[in-house]
Amino acid sequence: MLIIAAILTIAIIGILIRQNNTPRDYPQIAERGVLNVGIYHSPLSYNTEGDSIDGYDFELLQMVERRSGLEIKLHLEENFSQCLQQLDNHTYDLIACQTPITSDSTHSYIFSKPLSLNKQVLIQRTDSAGNVIIRDQLDLHGCTLHILHKYPVRLRIENMADEIGDTIHICERHNHNVDSLIRLVATGVIDYAVCDEVNAAMIAANYDNINYDTAISFTQFMSWVMHPQSPILCDSINSWLSDIQRTDQYRELYTRYFDTKSYEKQQRIEQRLHTEQTDTLTITGTQDNE
Repeated sequence: MLIIAAILTIAIIGILIRQNNTPRDYPQIAERGVLNVGIYHSPLSYNTEGDSIDGYDFELLQMVERRSGLEIKLHLEENFSQCLQQLDNHTYDLIACQTPITSDSTHSYIFSKPLSLNKQVLIQRTDSAGNVIIRDQLDLHGCTLHILHKYPVRLRIENMADEIGDTIHICERHNHNVDSLIRLVATGVIDYAVCDEVNAAMIAANYDNINYDTAISFTQFMSWVMHPQSPILCDSINSWLSDIQRTDQYRELYTRYFDTKSYEKQQRIEQRLHTEQTDTLTITGTQDNE
């Protein structure tokens, strides 16, 4: 009896694991009524202070939940790489953290429509007079830049090394988030790190010796991440986001975490992208008719 019970237990566990690791797209998610979302601690995505929770991504998810009719089951991770691992395993359907869209990452994942504009910046210490060692990207030769593990900024740094014609060392920090990465710089454990500008500005307010004025990238689109086997989910997410972005509630949310100029710039880009897509569809339709 014990042997039979053990075999049945193993079989049930195996079935559950296979179910959890099965690719899910919107039809399977809608049937279950639950969207599993990975998110990690950062001032911009998910931030706790006392009993309150805020964050641009967290609050935007609440709007998506009301719009979609799905129950959003939030899974809190400590860093980006853990979220990505669970997405790869099909445990999560979506990573709701501001992630830069790069040519390299689009080979492995699909992204929602752009949700914000941001850029990657260098985190370094200042001296007692407020001066810094690195004033320009050219000064980075021979330096070691610490980044979050699997965060899509490595390729940009490698390209920058080619641009300046010198070596820039890269160290991917496992089990770290943006907050802990900046703390390592502030406390002198490491000298340089790279993260996005908006998070850097929020976190740097807690330290009097952190500078983030040196840009590592141009302004980038930031989006949510999904598994490449979930294209219908991506279309559904984009449809809900498009509806949400036309509301006054969304405008208030965006300007609270970014600013009015950034919101207006995003709207101009959205309009341009929409026009380009419409023109492409028109041209394609004309060709088909011919």
